[in-house]
Amino acid sequence: MHTLKLTQVGNSIGAIFPKELLVKLNLEKGDEIYLTESPDGYRITKSDPEFEAQMTVAREVMKRRYNVLRELAK
Repeated sequence: MHTLKLTQVGNSIGAIFPKELLVKLNLEKGDEIYLTESPDGYRITKSDPEFEAQMTVAREVMKRRYNVLRELAK
């Protein structure tokens, strides 16, 4: 478990991530992170959950329609 400290940043509040957590999450200054609600609380991820859902659908379509897409690519 990691504890994040909240601090004033202009008119907003920011969270301070310990260096070891940044390394573990592969985060750097300027990266965007996403906070999503889950049944047991909240989840912080580097990837956009909406985009991931769209890509899952796209991969399924590409798998099912491989031959059609291959012909269109010619």
